[in-house]
Amino acid sequence: MTTLSKEKQAQLAWLAITARDNAYAPYSHHPVGVALLAGSGAVYTGANCEFANFDCTCAENTAIAAMAAAGERYIDTIVIVGPATGGVCMPCGRCRQRIQEFADSKTRIHCLKPDGQKGRVFTIAQLLPHAFGPQDMAVLGLGPLARQVKPKKTATKAKRRT
Repeated sequence: MTTLSKEKQAQLAWLAITARDNAYAPYSHHPVGVALLAGSGAVYTGANCEFANFDCTCAENTAIAAMAAAGERYIDTIVIVGPATGGVCMPCGRCRQRIQEFADSKTRIHCLKPDGQKGRVFTIAQLLPHAFGPQDMAVLGLGPLARQVKPKKTATKAKRRT
């Protein structure tokens, strides 16, 4: 995890607020913006986008998708800013799972107040304890971590008696 300077924190907050202000949330009226700092230092932004069928693409998901499309695979820091409801905007369960896919114990999730001021800071383990993720698929020999973990042996079938 990069230790964020006050200037970098302010920049990420401003980018998240700008993304939030561009969100398309005509049904819920709950615009959310995200600024994601990838492991390389590149910044990706995202905003939620709702549809008439009441499906929604969350801000976290759009930023993560942009990061992945650019070939990045690690979230250093993610900043989330929601609507002016007075509190901080927390990522939904689906977004917590998506963040976990590209996070580690050093990743920090900053849930800021609507004006971009400090809210709360979490690790992914705090937001999604006992998470199912790449490490669980790796033991089956599947996914991006599969080469790093030996697959568990499965039980052999009992011999059939005749």
